[in-house]
Amino acid sequence: MANAALDNSTRISRWLTLMAALRHPKTGYVLLFGFASGLPYALLLGTLYAWLTDAKVDVETMGVFSLIGLAYAFKFLWSPALDRVDIPLLRRLGKRKQWIVTAQLLLGAILVLLSLLNPLNALGLFSLLAGIGAFASATQDVVIDAWRVDVADEVATIDILSTIYQMGYRASALVGGALALFMAERLGWPTVYASMGAILLAVGFVGLFAPDAERSAATLAGERANLETLRQPGQIEPRIRGWALSAVALLWGWALVTVLVFMVRSLAATPENRPDSTEFVSTMGPLIVIATVLLPGLIAGWLETMRKQGRHVLTEAAPIRGGIDIALDHGYRALILPLAEIIGRLKWAAVLVIVLVLTYRITDAIWGSFAYPFYLGELKYTKDEVAIASKFFGVGALLVGLALGGTLLTVIGRMTTLTLGAVIAALTNLLYADLAIGGARMQAASDFTGFTWLAGQFGADDRMARLMLTIGAENIAVGIAGAAFVAYLSSIVAKGYSAVQYALLSSLTLLVGTLGRPALGQMIAERGYYDVFIFTTLIGLFAVLLCVMEWVRQARSGRAENAPPPEPELF
Repeated sequence: MANAALDNSTRISRWLTLMAALRHPKTGYVLLFGFASGLPYALLLGTLYAWLTDAKVDVETMGVFSLIGLAYAFKFLWSPALDRVDIPLLRRLGKRKQWIVTAQLLLGAILVLLSLLNPLNALGLFSLLAGIGAFASATQDVVIDAWRVDVADEVATIDILSTIYQMGYRASALVGGALALFMAERLGWPTVYASMGAILLAVGFVGLFAPDAERSAATLAGERANLETLRQPGQIEPRIRGWALSAVALLWGWALVTVLVFMVRSLAATPENRPDSTEFVSTMGPLIVIATVLLPGLIAGWLETMRKQGRHVLTEAAPIRGGIDIALDHGYRALILPLAEIIGRLKWAAVLVIVLVLTYRITDAIWGSFAYPFYLGELKYTKDEVAIASKFFGVGALLVGLALGGTLLTVIGRMTTLTLGAVIAALTNLLYADLAIGGARMQAASDFTGFTWLAGQFGADDRMARLMLTIGAENIAVGIAGAAFVAYLSSIVAKGYSAVQYALLSSLTLLVGTLGRPALGQMIAERGYYDVFIFTTLIGLFAVLLCVMEWVRQARSGRAENAPPPEPELF
C-alpha cells in the first residue's frame, strides 16, 4: 500500500511538473522558434521546387539550384563564431537573441523579395536570395539549438523544451508544405511566399521579447580553463596548431569557393552554354570530399599522433599574447580537437565510419529536391493531391516509421536496424521507378492490400491511392533508417565533444547528396526518372555493404551493441 501510494504521488508530481513547464513562457517561445526554424527549410529546400516546376524551370537547373543546401552541410564551420561574435548595435538584445531575431527578420524579408520575382526570368537574383536565405536559416538553427540549452531550467527542462521544439518544427513542415501547396493552387506562388515572409517577420518581432540567458561566471571560467589546457606542457605547440588550422581553413574555403563558382556559372549561363554537371561531380566531387573530410581528418590524426609521441609539444606553459591567440585556441578546440579525438579513437576504422556517414542517407537526400518536379511535372498530380499525399499522409507514415525504428532498436539491436533501414530505404526507390513507367505494379499492390478501397472511403481515386501507398512506404522506410542512423551517430561520438562531432557527422550526411544533385538533374533531363530511381537504388545498396562491414568491425572489436558513447581522452 505504501509503495502504491508512493508511486501515485510520484506520478502526480511528474504531471504537476509537466503542467508547470507547459505554462512557462519559455515553452511558448521555443514552440515559436521551432516553427521559425523549420519553415524556411521547408520553403527553400522543398516547396520552392514546386514553384520552379510551375515556372517551367528545367530539371537540370533545379539540380544546380539545390546546391544552396550546402549551407546546412557546412554550418558547423561558422557555428563557433556565433558563440563569440556580436552584431554591432544589437548586443543588448542578448547573446543568442541578437542572431535569432536578425536571422528571422532577414529570412522574412528574403521570402517577401522572392515573391516579387519571376524565377524563370530572374533566376540569378532568385538563386542568390535563396542562397542567402539558406545561410540565414542554417545560422538560425545553430543559434536556436544553443538558445534552447541556455534557457532550460528546473521548470522548463531541456527534455521538455526539445520536445516542444520538435512539435513546432513538424508543424512548420505542414504550413510550409501542405498549406503552401493549397494556397498556391488558389492564390499563386507570389502570395504564398509573401505570406510566409510576413509570418517570419512577425515571429522576429515577437522574438524580441523572448528570454535569453547569459553564460554564468562558472561557465566562462570553465571555458577559460579548457582553453588554457591547450597551452600547458605536453600539448601541441601553438605555431603547429596555427598552421594546421590554417591548412584546414584553406581546404574548406577552396571547396566552398569551387562549389559557389560552379553554381554561379551554371545559373548565369543559358542551358546550351552551361557547365556539364556530371563532369563537375565526377571530377571535382571527389576532390571536394577529400578537401572537406579526408585531408582535415589526416591533419587531425597527425596532430594527435605527434601529441602522443611527444613531438612538437610544449615543454612549458605558453602565455596568451592577444586576441589572435584566443581566436586560434577557440578555432582549434572547436574544429580540430573533436576531429582529432574521433580519428585517434577509431584509427583506420574512422575511414569506414566516415564513408558510411557520407552515403547512408544518400538515396533519399540526393533526389529529395526533385520530388515536386516528379509529382507535379512528370506524373501531373495537382498541388492539392501532392499536399495530401506527401505532407499529411506522408508525415503520418514518417512518424510510424520513427516509432517502428525505435522499437526495432530495442528488439533487434542497433546495427541490425541500421542495416535493415539501409536495405528498405534503397528498395523503396524501385516503387518510384514503377510510378515513373505508369505504376501498374504499385496499382496492383494497392488493390491487393485493400489500400485502394481504404483510400476510396476518403474520396481518393486509384491513381491517388498508388501515390499515397508509394510515399507512405518510402516514409516508413526513411523513418526506420533515420531512427537507426541517429542512434548510430550518437554511439560514435564522444561525450566531451558530442555537440561538435554530432554536428559534423550529421552535416556530412548532406554533403554527397547535395553535391550529386546537379548531375542527377542532368541525368533526369537526359534519361528520365526511371533510370534515376534504378541508379539511386544501386547507390543505396552500396550503403548496405558498408553497414555490414561496420557491423563486422564492431563485432570483432568486441564493442557492446548498446554501449554508451565513449568518454574522450582529456587534452
